[in-house]
Order: sequence, then C-alpha cells, then structure tokens
Amino acid sequence: MTRTGLLRNRDFLTFWFGESVSLMGTQVTTLALPLAAMTAFGATDEQVGLLRFLQLAPFLGLALLIGVWTDRLRRRPLMLGANLARMILLALVPVLYWLDALTLGLLLGIACVVGIASVLFDVSWMSFVPALVRDREHYVEASAKLSASSSAADVAGPGLAGALVTAVGAPMALIVNACSYAVSLVSLLLIRTPEPRPEPAERRDALAELRAGLRWVFGDPVLRALALIGFCCNFSMVTVWTMFLLYGSRDLHLTPATLGAVFATASVGGLIGALLSGRILRRFPLGRVYLVAQSALLLGPTLIVAATGPAPVMVGMFVASFFVTYLGLGVAGVIIVSLRQAATPQSMMGRMTAVFRTLLFGGGALGGLAAGLLAGWLGAYGALTVAAAGSAAVVGALFLSPVIKVRSLPAVPTR
Repeated sequence: MTRTGLLRNRDFLTFWFGESVSLMGTQVTTLALPLAAMTAFGATDEQVGLLRFLQLAPFLGLALLIGVWTDRLRRRPLMLGANLARMILLALVPVLYWLDALTLGLLLGIACVVGIASVLFDVSWMSFVPALVRDREHYVEASAKLSASSSAADVAGPGLAGALVTAVGAPMALIVNACSYAVSLVSLLLIRTPEPRPEPAERRDALAELRAGLRWVFGDPVLRALALIGFCCNFSMVTVWTMFLLYGSRDLHLTPATLGAVFATASVGGLIGALLSGRILRRFPLGRVYLVAQSALLLGPTLIVAATGPAPVMVGMFVASFFVTYLGLGVAGVIIVSLRQAATPQSMMGRMTAVFRTLLFGGGALGGLAAGLLAGWLGAYGALTVAAAGSAAVVGALFLSPVIKVRSLPAVPTR
C-alpha cells in the first residue's frame, strides 16, 4: 500500500469520521461541565477540581482490569456500548436541568459514570485501530490522522463550547456531545471489517494476565519511559488547564467566549503538529523529535505565569502558552502511539493500552484534584506558578530517557 493507502480504506475512514465528530463533542463537554458547576451551582475551586478528578479517576481504578477484559473479546461491541452509555448520560444533564432536578452531586455522579464509559471506549479503540489498518507500516499514518482530528477538535471545540455556553448556558450545551456520540455509534455500526476473535485459552487468570500487561510495559525500557513521562505530562496539562480556567474566569473575569477563544486559537498548534509530524519524522530521527516536542509541551505553562500588562497582551501570552503546549503534544502524540502499537503484539494490545491509559489519565485525574486543592490554598495564580515550575523540572528527565535514542519504529514483536 502507498502512503495514501488509508484513504482507500473505507472502514478506517468511517471510524475516523465518527471519532472526529465525537472528539469535537467531547471538547464541548470538557469546558461546559466545569462551567456548569461554577455558574449553576457556584462550585468552589475544590469542587471544580473534584469534578475534573471524577471524570478521569476511573482510569486509575478500572483501566487495567478493562484492558484484560478487552483482550478476551472483540472490541467493536464494547465501543458501541460505551458510546451508547455516554450519549444517554450526557443527554440527561440538560433534561434534568430543564426539569429543575439537576444537583451538583448528580452532576458529579454523571461525570464519574461517563468517565467509566470513556475508559472502556479508549482502551478498546486504540486496540481496534490496528485491526482496521492491518499493515503496521501505516500505523504512523493512522496515528497522525487521528491525532489531527483530536487537534482539530481542540481548535474548534473550545470556541464552539464558549459560544454555546454563552448562548444557552453550560448544562444545555452538553446536548452537543450527546449528539456527537450518536454519530460515532452509527459509524461503528457501518464498519464491515471482520475483527478477529481472540484465541481462547483453557484457563484465564485475570490477575496473571494483568501482571503480564504490566511486565510488558515496565519490562521494556522505551515503553516504560513513555509511560512515566506521559504521566508527568498529563498531570501538568490537566493541572494547568484547570487552574487557568479558575484564574481566567474568577481572577481576570474572562468570559466563557474569551476562554473558549484562547483554547481554540492556541489549539491550532496541535493541529499543525499532527499534520506535520509525518514529514518531520521522515526527515529527523524519531527520538530527537520526541525530545523537542515533549520539551515544548512541558515548558509551555511558563508563559502563563510570565503574562503581564494590558488584557490583550496577557490573552496573547495565554494563547502562545497553550499553542506551544499543543504543538508539542500534536507531534509527540503521534510518536508515542505509533511506538506503542509497533512494539506490542495484538494479543497484548488491550493490556498495554490499559497500562498507558491508567498512567496517562491517572496523571490527569490527580492533576485535576491537585489543581483544585492548590488553587484553594495558594490562589489560582500561585498554584499556576508551582505547576509551571514542576512541569519545567520534568524536562531534565527527558534527557535520561532511552526514547531519545530511538531512530525509527521497532521491528515486529515476536512474543
């Protein structure tokens, strides 16, 4: 197949379209849920941090077990069930709000259950894509296309969310995400590529399989380094994102539309990174690109802390900060996913993905909780300063990572 081979892969394109739409809706929810808690219920800094934690906490407790489960079953039915659950739950929020029956406690509970469904979907789809792509030479292309969709959603989603929240209120804006999951459901139903059934074993020991997944990731120096650095990066990004939302809305009194515009404009960096990643990786060694991209991601938050002067100047620096962060994420994400998929056999894909999801989203969950606690203790700006310093310190660990020595994707694993 040529480099444009995936453009002729109908089922991959169908999945890509559905996932792109649902990612757009997810971006609306990411901004609308905390704003709903703040505007409708006057949520405190700590409660906003708790909301973000509950969205991501299921990855800490369930991803590993779900990873074992998904390696035993076909992934598409699991993804269908996860998206159906997310669609119904998010559609409930505007309905309950309209009936004056929505409470902060109920909103927190819905966020947590949606997080559980997201664990199931995320662990499944990253294992499902190689079955659609089939040719490992196209893993980078597939990762780049999906990363570009994620970055495009980052670009358009916050602006759309800000406009919707301003027009109809945060709770009602969530209906957009519910509709996006309906589109994803239909796209999954249209896929015809047969997914191979995992080979049955005479005896299945969940704990033994879980340990095997952990050994696979932490026994490989490159995968181990990707996982640990990824934990730090996600902790940094979610901490900064949550604290900036508090800082911008409460301290600087920026409107939801302005906050959405900041994230949308800055997210162009992620789209550029994802679109150019293939060309960059064909020209430069993979490890060096990873080092530069991750460094940009980790150093980006320092620009928020340094922002001062008139409001337009500060907003411009906020945009620059998130632009640099998302640019690094757009390139690094393609490298990370491609390395993980190329280094892992299909029989271990679900468990490998689950280990990474546990660490990556676990870092995000803890980052959201830390953001609320730090902001309540030091104030949003003080907390941002601590987070930016901690994020910059992680750059030193990158130079010790074996990933920076990798020049190309590894050979097909034999076990």
